[in-house]
Amino acid sequence: MLALRDYVLADTGAQNQADSTVRLLISHSNLQAKFLDIRLDLHMSVESVKRKLCFHCGTPPSSQVLQLKDERGRLLGVLDDDSRKLGFYSPRDGYTVHIIDTDPTSLSANGWLEDVSKVEKFVMSDEAYAARDNTYRKFKEAQLARDPGWTLQKEMARRKAMANGAALPEAGTPAAPPDENTQAAEAAAINQGARCEVEGGRRGVVRYVGRVEGLPLGYWVGVQYDEPVGKNDGSAKGKRYFECAPGYGGFVRPAMVQTGDFPPFDEDFNFESGDEL
Repeated sequence: MLALRDYVLADTGAQNQADSTVRLLISHSNLQAKFLDIRLDLHMSVESVKRKLCFHCGTPPSSQVLQLKDERGRLLGVLDDDSRKLGFYSPRDGYTVHIIDTDPTSLSANGWLEDVSKVEKFVMSDEAYAARDNTYRKFKEAQLARDPGWTLQKEMARRKAMANGAALPEAGTPAAPPDENTQAAEAAAINQGARCEVEGGRRGVVRYVGRVEGLPLGYWVGVQYDEPVGKNDGSAKGKRYFECAPGYGGFVRPAMVQTGDFPPFDEDFNFESGDEL
């Protein structure tokens, strides 16, 4: 019976987990940041504690010296025997385990893991940026050339109106609400089963073209995406329009869809012999 009692008391399973777990604050000699509410089991060896702490601070167990401090920061002892259980040192909730990194070449020394000013930044010259295509600067210049009053806020409102199927208004006038024939012409040019790319770079297959109950009036395109970037499984408001896995389906306005030869992105890569992914 005594042997059975000792076995049960030493068990680290879920049954005794609450009683054998202690919540500690972890600090580090080279880091300003502290790790709050780290839960450790009192039955863990000091060596196991060091291995777990390595994942938080990066200091290998062989370079760790662990100090136990109380809530006021007073040193209570050093966890200097890797074979002993953590419970031997009687830590309590709210105590601190302070890690001293003894490696003089440690990456955490001298603020290298926290002081971003020490990291060399990539700086692109104005000439190099100007030579690039598809930058925001060139997009903005093109928009201002067409409309001197263009702003990013207006552009976002325009795209939102287009997504909802509203007719684009003249400057200073409210957007016209969609009706049953909104984007009918755009929808007529889209064939079910065609490969497509939706505005924003999402690719997939057209599975439905038509009106959708519960969504704003007008025409919609149901797309089965190649990746889980959608919002549904081909159904809307409880009615199914096509079949696909959850998260792979979406309904968008026809003006946001371009059909053509749009293979899945992973098929765009052409590996020569000897290449390895």
